[in-house]
Amino acid sequence: MSFDVQGRLHEIFDETQVSEKFRKREFVLEIPDGSYTQYAKFQLTQDKCGILDNYKKGDEVKVAFNLSGKPFTKNGTTMYFTNLQAWRVEHAGAAQPQAAGNPYAQQPVKSSSFISDDMDNDLPF
Repeated sequence: MSFDVQGRLHEIFDETQVSEKFRKREFVLEIPDGSYTQYAKFQLTQDKCGILDNYKKGDEVKVAFNLSGKPFTKNGTTMYFTNLQAWRVEHAGAAQPQAAGNPYAQQPVKSSSFISDDMDNDLPF
């Protein structure tokens, strides 16, 4: 399942070498949600760990990610793990300069609402 969300970079962690063949980098996104703020931790893996090199805490970003979940049973007890696997990060709002050579840093996409004012709304409900 693929989703996207916009928020402010709250924390960026260093890259971690989990095993000889697997590395990851995590970051926390601060997401306004009415009167409450949500803090969601995302994960980048392998060659995507460098995506955050051109960003800093406080930057407003849009994150594209996949949602995955897996059960894990140990000693007869099943626990469930949910992962937010980011695969693209881009600046939100005003255009920001991008460093050359980073294939994952993309120019911001013009934000538009789901239903624009000039769009003819033919929906039957």
